[in-house]
Amino acid sequence: MTTPRSVALERLAYTLAAPVLAVAPNLYPDHPVNQVVQLAGAAGIGGIVLAAKSDTHGAGRKILRWAPLVLAAAVDVAAKNTTGFGPYGLDGLLAAGWAAAGFLVLPFSRHARRSHHRPALAAPLPAVAPQPAPPAVEPPVVQADDGADLLTRRARTLWEQAGMPARTHIVKATRHPGQRHDMTILLRASETGRPISGLTEASVAAPFGVHSSDVVLAEVAIQPGRQGGPGWMEARITPDANARRRTKPTAQERWTDRVGGSKGGAPGSELVHKTRDDERGVTFYRAKMADSTETPRVDLAKVCRGLGLPEDDSCVFVLIDGAEFLISAFDSPPLSAVFPATRELLTPDAKGMYVCGFTITGQPVKTMVYQHDKNAPAHGLTLGVSRSGKTQFFAIHMAAQSLDSQVVWLSTVRKDEKTTVLGRYIDRQGSNALWMARSLRAANALCEIRAEMPWPHDGQPHDYKPGDARCPYRQLNVYGDEFMTAAQDGDFGEFIQKDGEALTVTGLKYGIGFNPAGQSPFAHNGFSTEMKDNLRQNSRPVIFNMGSPGATRKAAEGTMENAYDVPTIPARYSRSEGSAIERAMRGEADPENGVSTGGVAVIVLDNGRAVLMRSLYADFDTDLARLFPDEVNRLTDHEISELDKRGLWFDWNEPVRPGEFWPEPDEDDEGEGRSRRRGGGGGEGKASGKRGARRSEPQVTSPRQALEAIKRLTDA
Repeated sequence: MTTPRSVALERLAYTLAAPVLAVAPNLYPDHPVNQVVQLAGAAGIGGIVLAAKSDTHGAGRKILRWAPLVLAAAVDVAAKNTTGFGPYGLDGLLAAGWAAAGFLVLPFSRHARRSHHRPALAAPLPAVAPQPAPPAVEPPVVQADDGADLLTRRARTLWEQAGMPARTHIVKATRHPGQRHDMTILLRASETGRPISGLTEASVAAPFGVHSSDVVLAEVAIQPGRQGGPGWMEARITPDANARRRTKPTAQERWTDRVGGSKGGAPGSELVHKTRDDERGVTFYRAKMADSTETPRVDLAKVCRGLGLPEDDSCVFVLIDGAEFLISAFDSPPLSAVFPATRELLTPDAKGMYVCGFTITGQPVKTMVYQHDKNAPAHGLTLGVSRSGKTQFFAIHMAAQSLDSQVVWLSTVRKDEKTTVLGRYIDRQGSNALWMARSLRAANALCEIRAEMPWPHDGQPHDYKPGDARCPYRQLNVYGDEFMTAAQDGDFGEFIQKDGEALTVTGLKYGIGFNPAGQSPFAHNGFSTEMKDNLRQNSRPVIFNMGSPGATRKAAEGTMENAYDVPTIPARYSRSEGSAIERAMRGEADPENGVSTGGVAVIVLDNGRAVLMRSLYADFDTDLARLFPDEVNRLTDHEISELDKRGLWFDWNEPVRPGEFWPEPDEDDEGEGRSRRRGGGGGEGKASGKRGARRSEPQVTSPRQALEAIKRLTDA
């Protein structure tokens, strides 16, 4: 073995210094050499104290390095305080022992424990036979054998060559089933009780030669027989799985990477399962929020791009239910289908419910002809622009009410073909604002009449009870199409709005439901807040296309107690064909393949949730008799007689009768038409007047008319 030069020099220094330590204190007690030795010993004591208090590794080596100075000072003090060279030459023996200890122990402890200070010749090298090793021969194991498998040992070798990143040690490496390179390594801090810090994906990926995106760090849970916590960490290295995930991802992986991420269309969500219904041509993606307390925030267009679906609002729909939601992707627009109305679907059940349409998923949607749970009739609210499907819905709703033996009145602002056809199957129908005002006035009068009608079983009047065979009258349903337009009529709008509001408030007690329809549910267009609240609470509002998705959403939210997500109804359903960019570059026109959304509506259910449906289709070009009962339901003779006594039962298409809505002019007004208007609703026809005298003041539109008005005011 070759002795390092530093060790040889240190041993020579010990040998030469030993005689000085023995002789100097005895011959020259006050010599500076003794002071230097003692100061060096004091410094050695300080170094030993600091090394002993330090928590770092190598404290023992530091103590041994300072020991020669401390022992030299001890020998010097002992030699100085003894008489002569001491008994039996003690001073010389102590100095010789100090030199021997330094010669044998201290150089070895100082140099041989640090491998990077050891020369190459200091370590014996085993002779390697010059014969080729087969591929299966394992490399020599550097670490102590702890029973680790081959994969763990190889991983440890790579880890040590990388310098033990973040001062960690590989406890175990586990190969993923069916993978060649994917594995999970379990790491712990090299020093017990120290947390792992500074470990990154890049520092794990570098030793194994993979990309940092192929490494995922995770905490280690505490398990029986194994520690956990901050001092442990798990690293999953998956280059093979990630390569497949980027090229052929599963549905779960695609959702996690492109939809459920922080920048996806439904952040924080997880895919529950993906199912396909070939018969109906639809794919369902059922998902839920990872945190059940969060509400889904779904950007449908972004979800479509993430899943590789066409961004088509006619084929892709979302249904939200609490923390879960359902994405339905159809091959063709599901609401473009036609669902013919039949008497079986329109016949109400024991609770007054019948099928009025079907949703995008093929589920039947029901609405009510009376409120079984409230033991009262039902109002109705139908909204939509022209040609959106309101009259079609009127037809099926009236048919269901007629099949339940109820009476129906229908009034519209203007005459049209469909309302005229419906008039054949219901009790009464008219087409102007005057007719609507008269029907509402008669309905309000019926409330007074029915409040006094005795029931046959006890001879006492009672409130209306749907389905009670003892009730002496039938439920009456008053329809007002284009109610907002009629409520703004210059002649009869005041009476229509006032009587309509009164009917929504008091009509339910007496078996009368009001069904207005129009293009706005807001107060400035004829609906008072009280009227809208009563309609909303006692019906299932139906909103057809309002002209734009924003207007439809606003109208639906105006009828909902709590504004849930409202589905979108586009102007037309059109499939996206090809690339719009390529058509623009070629100068081609966009394909005209739109399908009308007439009959598609949003119905607000009892829990406030808005559902998209397609209402049943009643063909007015064929005979509607198959939907309505054979006989038209009418009022009772007693009700007609009482209305006739009040002057309210006649042909409501007649011109305005004298004094029907306004009082006759006073005799002292010389017949100039200065009459006082009064509200409708009572009107027993006792006063007689001219229709031309219905306004309190003539309108002035020119200077000549203004001059004539001044002359009349001054009797000039």
